[in-house]
Amino acid sequence: MKEITLMLDAISAGDSRASEQLLPVVYDELRRLAGIRMAQEAAGHTLQPTALVHEAWLRLSGDGGQSWQNRAHFFGAAAEAMRRILIERARRKSRLKRGSGQALLDIADLDVAATMPDDKILLVNEALEQLKAEDPEKAQIVMLKFFTGLSNEQVAEILKVNERTVRRQWNFAKAWLFDCIRGKN
Repeated sequence: MKEITLMLDAISAGDSRASEQLLPVVYDELRRLAGIRMAQEAAGHTLQPTALVHEAWLRLSGDGGQSWQNRAHFFGAAAEAMRRILIERARRKSRLKRGSGQALLDIADLDVAATMPDDKILLVNEALEQLKAEDPEKAQIVMLKFFTGLSNEQVAEILKVNERTVRRQWNFAKAWLFDCIRGKN
């Protein structure tokens, strides 16, 4: 863990070699997180955990100007990158499936239980954006748990809060998201 922090500090200081050295150190953890998330996807899903990690890494290291404050900030950025990749993929598949230029649906009219996995990801993302505007802390917990599959203990470690706090905020956020998706919020 300290090795990651030192590499992140070196990247922030402008050491270009540190970015190349970081990937092998965090790769297994990112791959594990992606694997957990991809296991929740529907059968026949074409995106593999390795591809998700590689695409997220490309976004994280993109222009080389990225710097992270600490390990929590880095893994938060990785979770956000994975979330965005899955959302973009779901939107692309949804457009292809339904044809582009279709009229927008009101999510209040949707039966969440009857939706496809890609549709669920889009619904959760839309509700998550609303939650992020109201309560960024709870939104970050949702991103880390839902989009990367981290446990309460892992989220607590990353955010440097008590595990009980994570559990309480996760339960609130789940109820809030459910209400939002069902159109009651």
